[in-house]
Amino acid sequence: MVVETLESSCEGSKRRRHVNGGDVAVPCSGDEFSNGDINAAAPGVSAKRARVSREMTFQDIYGAETLLNGDDDEEDDSDWEPVQTPMEFINWCCVNCTMSNPGDMVHCFICGEHKESGILRLGSFASPLVKDTGLIEVEEKYGGNSSETSSTAVGFDERMLLHSEFEVKAHPHPERPDRLRAIAASLATAGVFPGRCLPINAREITKQELQMVHTSEHVDTVDTTSQFLYSYFTSDTYANEYSARAARLAAGLCADLATEIFTGRVKNGFALVRPPGHHAGIRHAMGFCLHNNAAVAALVAQAAGAKKVLIVDWDVHHGNGTQEIFEQNKSVLYISLHRHEGGNFYPGTGAADEVGTNGGEGYCVNVPWSCGGVGDKDYIFAFQHVVLPIASAFSPDFVIISAGFDAARGDPLGCCDVTPAGYSRMTQMLGDLCGGKMLVILEGGYNLRSISSSATAVIKVLLGENLENDLPIATIPSRAGLQAVLDVLNIQMKFWPSLAISYSKLLSEWEACLIENNSEKSGEKEARQDAYMVEIWTKEAFVQFSISSYEFKIKKILGSIFQCLVATVFVT
Repeated sequence: MVVETLESSCEGSKRRRHVNGGDVAVPCSGDEFSNGDINAAAPGVSAKRARVSREMTFQDIYGAETLLNGDDDEEDDSDWEPVQTPMEFINWCCVNCTMSNPGDMVHCFICGEHKESGILRLGSFASPLVKDTGLIEVEEKYGGNSSETSSTAVGFDERMLLHSEFEVKAHPHPERPDRLRAIAASLATAGVFPGRCLPINAREITKQELQMVHTSEHVDTVDTTSQFLYSYFTSDTYANEYSARAARLAAGLCADLATEIFTGRVKNGFALVRPPGHHAGIRHAMGFCLHNNAAVAALVAQAAGAKKVLIVDWDVHHGNGTQEIFEQNKSVLYISLHRHEGGNFYPGTGAADEVGTNGGEGYCVNVPWSCGGVGDKDYIFAFQHVVLPIASAFSPDFVIISAGFDAARGDPLGCCDVTPAGYSRMTQMLGDLCGGKMLVILEGGYNLRSISSSATAVIKVLLGENLENDLPIATIPSRAGLQAVLDVLNIQMKFWPSLAISYSKLLSEWEACLIENNSEKSGEKEARQDAYMVEIWTKEAFVQFSISSYEFKIKKILGSIFQCLVATVFVT
């Protein structure tokens, strides 16, 4: 496994700037950093010497003699001296979206969040416009069951907050502990959790359970990171000394929730966990993910008696790890909706023609969006015409949602437009399958306001609330959304014949739409041509009129000049 150092910039959808060489971790033993070389403790993880980063100041730039002592302008600069005290730009990073802002700004110029907002205390209920006052701003009355009689369980453990990037950098890593803090604050403020949901005691998953999904080498590699202050699996996937335990807790919560739900002890559940998991493959960690939580939950549910498991992944990035794990498995149906853009969006996998292999064809369904900005209507349209028809034909015993909220409006990596209403509608649509036995597992999502409001909306659906939803039942997708759905139907109807009718109907509507658009374009073109001809005619008439006027004036002037010349000659 290639080891890379993490850059502070985040290009595209994930950080992927590679650095050649470099070692990656510092042993926890000893109070001081060692100056010598430190060898990697396991494959995939290597050691890194601690370094102190220093930003260049204006004094560094202008204090150099080679820049200041030029011969040509020495006299002009004789009355100028460089500032002795370095100037500092005190920037601040937005707690909501992590974007850097100039120190004199009060609101983030990207998301508008106040620099001292209370989002970590009140979640999405905190005002984004004003400074946190420390007062309780939300008072709402809730009906429904208490946690003692609740049918919805939530898995959470504060020890997962200890997983964080060790090095303090100018730009925070998007997968940060504040993600869970904001969601937990939202749930607490709304009285949902703690309050109306049943808490699940956390445990660390065993190595034997993890080996149902991952190789023993991968499990050992992740565990080895606990011996180091910090390490990196890839340029975007970090670990500190607490990360391995956080990953085991996350997978353990997902496993126990799956068992509780399938055996009927609770109706459904939400795993409020990190690090996320859907990029983690059989033998590799990547994309912020260490262990594949959804895959663990699926196999544990099957061990508890589920014959067929459906995994719906609505994270904006394709779950390449989950697909790899189940692409040959006909008992697990994996459906992913994600940005793809011809393979140019991270991680580059998830094309519509990736349908499974070696007997598992048709049990991997990818809905790849060709652009950003995809919103509620496109997702719901895809659910109506792809997800639900295939899921119904599959008839699962258990449903898992890999719920990344980075397709949400305002997310700095996803750049899409799904709202909390959209996520709640999709949850409702899946709730009718298999008697509502559903486990929702947190994946990505990096705008705190978006993920906290979206997660709260989803859990309220799990609790059985009838949320006011203005989204129409029959939605009209964008052009890109319709094209993506048609492409998927054209491929998947070979494996799911019931899709053929829907494909034919949508294709005829698409063709009619194209004809109508072409007709409109033709009419618009003719109208533009007519307008152009009128404009040209008007301009030509004006020019002709102008020329005639000028000719008359010129003739009159020339006549006057001629008369003067004649008079002059006659006098002479």
